[in-house]
Amino acid sequence: MAKAERQAAVEEITEQFRGSNAALLTEYRGLTVKQLKELRRSLGADTQYAVVKNTLTKRAADAAGIAGLDELLAGPSAIAFIKGDPVEAAKGLRDFAKANPLLVIKGGVMDGKPLSAAEVTKLADLESREVLLAKAAGAMKATLANAAALFQAPLSQFARTADALRAKVEQGGSAVSDAPAEPSDAAPSDAPAE
Repeated sequence: MAKAERQAAVEEITEQFRGSNAALLTEYRGLTVKQLKELRRSLGADTQYAVVKNTLTKRAADAAGIAGLDELLAGPSAIAFIKGDPVEAAKGLRDFAKANPLLVIKGGVMDGKPLSAAEVTKLADLESREVLLAKAAGAMKATLANAAALFQAPLSQFARTADALRAKVEQGGSAVSDAPAEPSDAAPSDAPAE
């Protein structure tokens, strides 16, 4: 590879690192071209899966300001550059690796931080962004419904009390007792003063 070609390849990989939410490294040794095409299709349109040269990738990672990939770049390497949801791409890689044990997930980088192979597996076990947002929205809706019921309770209790009072008035006349007033301990006003 000529020097100009190597420099162009490094720049292209650097731009891929900079434009991606995450990059997951794999070893593809033993996979056929047909299997690699199937893997690329399964990762979706937001993920680009590319076979890379380790030395050029190290230079590109350094240029992009990404550390921690040097130890992962051994043997035949391919990188999934993820521009969409990293969870979906990690699930796609994990599922493909289960069906095709020759694909080995080495690790990766997300938000500038290195990920081990175990952390990529944990990422794949998460629910997608849409599911998590839906759950959060449902929880907020439930909280708001509970708050509305809490604020409405005294008002509805007052309404029930007023309705009961109205029903009592309709049945028996006045809501105030019709019993005569009890005499007070004070002397009547027309009694002589002592």
